Amino acid sequence: MTAPAFEEFEPARDCGCPGCVHRRRPRTRQPPCRPAHLPARRGMVVVAAVSAALGVVTPAAALPAGHPPHRQAVPGDGPDTPQGAEAPLHGPDSGSTRPGGVLTPRTTRNAIIKRAKSWVTAKVPYSMGRYWTDGYRQDCSGYVSMAWGLNSNQWTGSLAKYGVKIKKSQLQPGDMLLFHNTANPQNGSHVVIFGGWTDSAHTHYKVYEQTPPHTRSQTTPYPYWSNAGKYVPYRYKGLATGSAGAEATGGKTSPEFPGADSFGLGAVNAYVTELGRMLLARGAAPYYPKGPGPAWSEADRRATEAFQRAQGWDDEEADGLPGPRTWDLLTSGRGRDIAPDAAEPASHGVPGYPGKGYFRPGQSNDYVTRLGVQLTRKGFGRFYGDGPGPRWGEADRQAVAAFQRGQGWRGGAADGSVGPETWRRLFS
Repeated sequence: MTAPAFEEFEPARDCGCPGCVHRRRPRTRQPPCRPAHLPARRGMVVVAAVSAALGVVTPAAALPAGHPPHRQAVPGDGPDTPQGAEAPLHGPDSGSTRPGGVLTPRTTRNAIIKRAKSWVTAKVPYSMGRYWTDGYRQDCSGYVSMAWGLNSNQWTGSLAKYGVKIKKSQLQPGDMLLFHNTANPQNGSHVVIFGGWTDSAHTHYKVYEQTPPHTRSQTTPYPYWSNAGKYVPYRYKGLATGSAGAEATGGKTSPEFPGADSFGLGAVNAYVTELGRMLLARGAAPYYPKGPGPAWSEADRRATEAFQRAQGWDDEEADGLPGPRTWDLLTSGRGRDIAPDAAEPASHGVPGYPGKGYFRPGQSNDYVTRLGVQLTRKGFGRFYGDGPGPRWGEADRQAVAAFQRGQGWRGGAADGSVGPETWRRLFS
């Protein structure tokens, strides 16, 4: 005999089957640590057995194969629908905690994607009424509420007010794609986080979504597998910079800075390619004999440094690594272009200076090793007990300071920090 299937469910208000009637009966006492205004804990019913006896077709059976229903919690005072309404976050004891702070807390795209990935890694089970340890409901709208960092749990009927409607061409990682079926919210309504395009034709993208049996991320056809004409892209209103979109501000906006970790040694992503393209338009063509690409290279660093120096920035600011200021100037078209006479890669055989960020406590990379090896060749190897290595340490700083004093530098000029001139002299 086949074992019956079990499923947690909230009893429908207009269903007359024995199971739903039983679950709707008022309870004589509230479970501990649960406020009286919250829905009662779900029970377990034998769906297959009850359905067979009564001839009832379950919602799951009525849907096409491969398209499980996206169910959400039923609030005690919400609409008569399986979709959850606005609700507070829930603490570790399952008690509600009132939302605090502003309605749209400031956040970044990197933070949104990082939060979205955290549920994917944890494989958070889908549930229309349970709450994860962070206080968010374990359904699709609770997931987006979590990823956007909202102070409450929202549903597909309310999430739009936290975003600004954008076009497909404006989509960036961290935006959402929302389908809310106003006629029947329980039929197909769903919301996902956009993770970036996976092809140049923009026909597929990486999705982050909460769906049975647990949170997942995969390549998905745009805008979604079903209801293709009904999904609407939105951008979160609380993005830290340039995030509201042209429709909200009434003017031209620049793409938001993706974060420092998108650039530098080992970075491979579409932002590196976009950086190269913008630099080419500002006079950096001599630095790109093969054109820009997604893998960070010395060409990207030197072209970025040339653009920064064109703005009159000093060695500390012109480190060859794009920050928010550099990115804003490039995306907005402001600032000075790279002068033709400054665009020649004049390294004269000297390895390109990677920037001060590579020579700080806690950093570990090939540039530190190369620096130590060169210092040893120059006669400053006595500071290395076990020889130079990839992790920046006090031995590196002392060796650099000794080299700088050997150049006749004193005071702050011989502090052991690696600037462009120290690097040039060391390798010349």
